[in-house]
This record gives sequence, C-alpha cells and structure tokens, in this order.
Amino acid sequence: MDLVCDERLSDSPFVETIWYSQSERPGSFISIAETQCSLVVTKHKGKTFITARGPAKSATPAYEPAEAEFFGIEFKTGVFMPKLPPSMVMNRHDLNLPNASSDSFWLDGSVWQFPDYENADTFVDWLVQEGLLVYDPVVGEVLRGQPVEMSVRTVQRRFLQATGLTHNAMYQINRARYATVLLKEDTPILEVVHEVGYFDQPHLTRSLKQFTGLTPAQIADKNRIERLSFLYKTTSFGEVTIPQPKDEHEENNRIGIPDSGWRDGSARKMVLSVSE
Repeated sequence: MDLVCDERLSDSPFVETIWYSQSERPGSFISIAETQCSLVVTKHKGKTFITARGPAKSATPAYEPAEAEFFGIEFKTGVFMPKLPPSMVMNRHDLNLPNASSDSFWLDGSVWQFPDYENADTFVDWLVQEGLLVYDPVVGEVLRGQPVEMSVRTVQRRFLQATGLTHNAMYQINRARYATVLLKEDTPILEVVHEVGYFDQPHLTRSLKQFTGLTPAQIADKNRIERLSFLYKTTSFGEVTIPQPKDEHEENNRIGIPDSGWRDGSARKMVLSVSE
C-alpha cells in the first residue's frame, strides 16, 4: 500500500498543507517528483530531528524506518528559506538541521524549539517574522498567467531561484502527479491521457516513469508491491505559460507588477537567542 498521511489546512498563506504519518514496519518506497519545499520533523528511537527538503525532478528510491513518526510542513509554490534555498536541498539532498538539545535545533545562529502538528502555523509565522521564510510574488503571478513588469529573463531567474525549477519542469511534474491521482482513482488510462493533456499513451508512460518510477498500468494495479510516497491534497492541475517578449528590447516590454522584491508577513517572534 502507498504511504498515507493525515492532513490539515493551515491558516498561513505560506503553507500548502500540514501532514502527519507513522510507520509500523521498515520498508522501501518510491519518492515521487515534487515541486515544493518543506520541513519535516522525524521522531525515531527517542530522537527528534528536523529536515529541510526541496523539490525533486524525478522519482527516487527512499526508505522508511520502523516505528517512526513524521510531521511535515509543505510550503506553497514560491515559498522558500533564503538560508536553505531550493537549489541546496533539491533532488533528495535533504539537510538535517543540527540539534541544540532533545527538543530544539539550530537555525541561523539561534535555537528554535521543534514545532509539532498543532503549533506548525505559529512556527511558520515566527520564521516569516525573522526573515527565514519568504515568498516571491513573481512565482504566483506566473502561475496565474498574469503579466509581470520585468524582462522574461528576470522572470525566469526569479522563478528558478524561488522554486529550484523552471516553469516547464514544474508543469511536467504537476501533470504527472495529477495523472497518478486519476489512475489511483481507477480512471481508465486513455481517459487520463485525454484529461491531463498527454499526446498519447506512450507519452503518458514516459512521463510517469520519470516522475513516479512506475508505468500507468503499475500505478493502477491495486496489488502492486511498489509503494509510492504521499500525494498531497493540493490545488487542481492546470497549465500556465510565461509570456514571451514581443521583441528584443525586453526591458521596454513591461506590464504588470513592479519588481518590489520578496513579500513577507508579520508574526510574533519565536527565536531564542543564545549568547556568545
């Protein structure tokens, strides 16, 4: 059976979902390609640690230990930690933050208490307040198909910096994840091809092999041995394109929002400063 988790909505505009899971037995699984950054707290054999994770461009093998608890904060697209940018932690280059004690960890020179499933929203607010979690509004404008008041090259650079992915790569991954959801819901393969916008069944198969590690028939098989990672209850799939410049003078072809930098919010402080 594929990995499953409990999920809840978040009050934070920076968070896509908050999830919790427990493992009963050890075993391998396939970590599906994904587009968002996250923080995951793991409790195993009396120890707790927090891990920064980034997007992944392809499916990768992973392992789940027995009798472990996992709780994750999945950030919205375009939300990232400047000290741990997507390019540093993507493609399963997960980074465990150093522990300060049994119930705290180090981040940006200060000690932070481990968050939990219930207080995750407050924890995110504190990260935002300290400038350790930011959102680039350019990403949202692009995904909504809205024009952006800057050159195409600047838009592409900002998108890549904030997400670790090109816009096309993000589209391909999200399309494959949506196709996977439909197949697990017993949608016929040819109907999935049409619904999600693949050219034909071989096109769907190539995509799913890259991003999930399985063929459409394998994903739909209720008796398969291979286990897949979580498929979060995210927003519906759709294709958006980045507007292209009309001529070579990109800097003069601007309409839309100004380049005002990162957008953040306000919240209470959580950091417990440690004296030198």
